[in-house]
Amino acid sequence: PERIQDMLEKYYRRREVETLTGLSRSSIYDMMDKGTFPRPIRIGKRSVAWRETDIAKWQAQRVHDAA
Repeated sequence: PERIQDMLEKYYRRREVETLTGLSRSSIYDMMDKGTFPRPIRIGKRSVAWRETDIAKWQAQRVHDAA
């Protein structure tokens, strides 16, 4: 069941994540180091991507924290 979910999941590359979040590359990696931004998954030998659900959860948490 979890594998089917992973197959249906949308994945974002770094530039898409920058656009979606408004964060710069350095901010994303700085926040990942601090544990305040989701980590990507490896999709190839030299490529990573972020799960759509992880980015959505992060965005929802920011909205919740700002309220």
